[in-house]
Amino acid sequence: MSSIELKPTDKRLKGEISVPGDKSISHRSVIFSALAQGTSVITNFLTGEDCLRTVEAFRLMGVNIEQEGNKITVHGKGISHLREPSQPINFGNSGTTARLMSGVLAGLPLFTTAFGDESLSKRPMDRVIQPLRVMGAEIRGREDDSLLPLAFRGKNLEGTRHELTVKSAQVKSALLLAGMLAEGETEVIELGETRNHTEMLLPEFGVDVEVEGRSIKIKGGQKPFASDIKVPGDISSAAFFLVAASIVPDSELIIRDVGLNPTRDGIVRALKEMGANIEVHVHTHIGSEPVGDIVVRHSRLKGMTLEGDLIPNVIDEIPILALAATQAEGKTIIKDAEELRYKETDRIEAVVETLTTLGADVQAKEDGMVIQGGSPLKGGSVDSFGDHRIGMMGAIASLICEGEVIVKNKDCINISYPSFFTDLNQVLN
Repeated sequence: MSSIELKPTDKRLKGEISVPGDKSISHRSVIFSALAQGTSVITNFLTGEDCLRTVEAFRLMGVNIEQEGNKITVHGKGISHLREPSQPINFGNSGTTARLMSGVLAGLPLFTTAFGDESLSKRPMDRVIQPLRVMGAEIRGREDDSLLPLAFRGKNLEGTRHELTVKSAQVKSALLLAGMLAEGETEVIELGETRNHTEMLLPEFGVDVEVEGRSIKIKGGQKPFASDIKVPGDISSAAFFLVAASIVPDSELIIRDVGLNPTRDGIVRALKEMGANIEVHVHTHIGSEPVGDIVVRHSRLKGMTLEGDLIPNVIDEIPILALAATQAEGKTIIKDAEELRYKETDRIEAVVETLTTLGADVQAKEDGMVIQGGSPLKGGSVDSFGDHRIGMMGAIASLICEGEVIVKNKDCINISYPSFFTDLNQVLN
């Protein structure tokens, strides 16, 4: 098990930084390009382990995909040229790969098996499998077809109207991809707003998607064509630096070329509500996705209540927001976030254990946590639990701890941010 020892520091964060490409958009760009006819070039692709699982899945299905640094070239031949894999597909730790690929595999005339690592094998898949079955999918798996490994016997699917029972962009995206392969029209009614990269990005590949309120419709039989995509910086990765600069005295940092999708910018809204000194400057668009620079300076934070419709927008950033809350004045309440229990680990328990070990006053609730602010963090040995976002939270916490912080099992950070420690050291002065 790898670990890193982080000594106390009086350094501040200064300068400029660019974070790796957006994880959600990187996954989707590869999927759409591999289904398309023609050659697509994806630049600033996130070369973390999760996204490379999606690349490898399509290589096993006969798609020629070249990688040169963070540039990916996908030589798509269209949906009809995908072939049956000769071996099981390894989804690794990637929930996005597992759920989105389920929508694809269910609608192809192929037999496919897929598995994941120990963590992914515990994460619920029935939320995707059950609505896909309504469309005619034949999928089998462990524990009443709810867990990986899974076997897909691809079928001709029928377009269906789905009313989602969970707030999940992954489930929505899986159903839209299945709908693109199905006969007739598929409509997905969201329970609440979730990240909308799928419906924003598909039109770049020539696929029509109709969005009206919480209803998203897609007609089956559409054939995507190749498109070049430049992936913006991942705001979920930027979140660690936004919080770091907010809580480390005398810090001032510029984060360049970050994706500012309105369904993903909840971290900025939440930190501003806590009193953070943040400026956002949109300077371009990639497709329909706004992209810009974020300027953040150290400030005194105050507690807040994080709940309701904002939760799906910040679900991946809650661990680092919890760290910010330990340094805020007053109490922070996070609720309506039970989905955290079904991530790479039970993130509610992982956040509470990590921050408590470091000296914070945090209590777990069934759907969130309560954090008493103003806690001086002392340091200690913490485990990432194999969760990249918990590992990075522990590393950022070390910047304000009185003693040494040891982060165990740090290699999981490579899932989303392989250059995290290099980038962090670059801006510490």
